Amino acid sequence: MSPAIALAFLPLVVTLLVRYRHHFRLLVRTVLLRSFRDCLSGLQIEERAFSYVLTHALPGDPGHILTTLDHWSSCCEYLSHMGPVKGQILMRLVEEKAPACVLELGTYCGYSTLLIARTLPPGSRLLTVERDPRTAAVAEKLIRLAGFDEQMVELIAGSSEEVIPRLRAQHQLNRADLVLLAHRPRYYLRDLQLLEAHALLPNGATVLADHVLFPGAPRFLQYTKSCGRYRCRLHHTSLPDFPAIKDGIAQLTYAGPG
Repeated sequence: MSPAIALAFLPLVVTLLVRYRHHFRLLVRTVLLRSFRDCLSGLQIEERAFSYVLTHALPGDPGHILTTLDHWSSCCEYLSHMGPVKGQILMRLVEEKAPACVLELGTYCGYSTLLIARTLPPGSRLLTVERDPRTAAVAEKLIRLAGFDEQMVELIAGSSEEVIPRLRAQHQLNRADLVLLAHRPRYYLRDLQLLEAHALLPNGATVLADHVLFPGAPRFLQYTKSCGRYRCRLHHTSLPDFPAIKDGIAQLTYAGPG
């Protein structure tokens, strides 16, 4: 490319960098720096975060563990977790609905799992599903460190596509009063339809879906708004530590198969 052509594109490049500077910073923190530290330490970010929690958080205190993870994500390495703002929305809805059984798809490091577990009424049960076995092992340790036993919080390692059809037979889950979709947005629609097909959603069940605006789940939102089986509400938020990057949590109320 000649210098003249390069100079012609320079204003466009500068404009894009300025307009999407927050996204560029997010890319650097979540991809470039994370990959470098993974190679340097031989550990995944979730494992490094758990090591930090072990030395800085109080065992048996889920609130302090959550605060420690927030501090790690803000000051050390960006964790791509739910964060305190979305966490308040989640805890308020769990407290309001008081579900007897919760299903979480996408345990990740266990952050949202602790938010749900600490808010559940006595006798309730939480099943959480994580696809990556190494990440699931970290989350399991974090959940137990917070003081929740397997009777209250059961972690299932496996893909949601494989786990959902066997929830009733293998994990005695007959109905999920509240479902949190927090794995990969491109799988939200597939997994919601699996839950419907296996009759795991009772009338009035609440389905919460994170990251529906960024990176986004347009097919999922279109389906839930057009199929006639859900009442929909969108809670507008942003990414933790990136207030300029807008996101949202979809709150769905299941009205039955119709």
